[in-house]
Amino acid sequence: MGRLSVNLCGIELDNPVIPASGTFGYGYEYAELFDINCLGTFSFKGTTKDPRFGNPTPRIAECTAGMINAVGLQNPGVEQVIAHELPELKKCFHKPVMANVSGFSVEDYAYTCQKLDKEEQVGWLEVNVSCPNVHGGGMSFGTDPKAAAEVTAAVKKVTTKPVIVKLSPNVTDVVSIAKACEDAGADGISLINTMLGMRFDLRTRKPIIANKMGGFSGPAIFPVALRMVYQVAQSVNVPVVGMGGVSSAEDVIEMMTAGASAVEVGAANLVNPYICKQIIDDLPRVMDEYRINTLSELTGGAF
Repeated sequence: MGRLSVNLCGIELDNPVIPASGTFGYGYEYAELFDINCLGTFSFKGTTKDPRFGNPTPRIAECTAGMINAVGLQNPGVEQVIAHELPELKKCFHKPVMANVSGFSVEDYAYTCQKLDKEEQVGWLEVNVSCPNVHGGGMSFGTDPKAAAEVTAAVKKVTTKPVIVKLSPNVTDVVSIAKACEDAGADGISLINTMLGMRFDLRTRKPIIANKMGGFSGPAIFPVALRMVYQVAQSVNVPVVGMGGVSSAEDVIEMMTAGASAVEVGAANLVNPYICKQIIDDLPRVMDEYRINTLSELTGGAF
């Protein structure tokens, strides 16, 4: 293993830097800007069983040290992802990719994960349980340990590849949900997804986003994400992928110190499309500054 190498659920990564789902498309769009094979891997756009147009516009609102989005899982559906997006990606990315999956019922999750599990390019399944459960009154699967565990167990029954469950921060006790997912068979936990926020237009006195509220992300949420990663990493025995406001090599190292085995970079990609490459290039300098020999020995250094 190299100095920057890490292991995520049994798969070695050249480095721990992973563009987060929803901020990197299906990869080939960014491949026009730089060689995306420099990445550890990336999590592609959240994919559902059926195509989704997403929420009405406007979907984006700027705010201090971050942004709010309510895109609404716009994607072409799993069949089109397998038929078109993955073959296009294969032309420019030669590593295992992380498949991010969303759903509105347990059956949705199982169907989509089973389909993607068969794809050679897919290395991990990142299961986003922040979606509203249409059979449970619209409450997110990720707000209830039992519901999160049910999704995890259903996906594990129909897949062979590592399943990483992505958790919402919009809960009182994220640790209980993480442990429920681990007990149900999750191979890893990733967190945090976006927080819930909103902005108003003072001229119209109405919410800027058509959906009224949306996911708050960016540097402002980094301390909250760091705290939750630290809490979960101390409580589970599976790898943790940390994310939330990460925008520098120092942030990556801080996340790993809090217990993350790998680190996702989200909103920063939308501000600077080269940010992940720049972070990777800068990691050796920051490691030297803090006398870190290898990143693999760093995880959980604060415990």
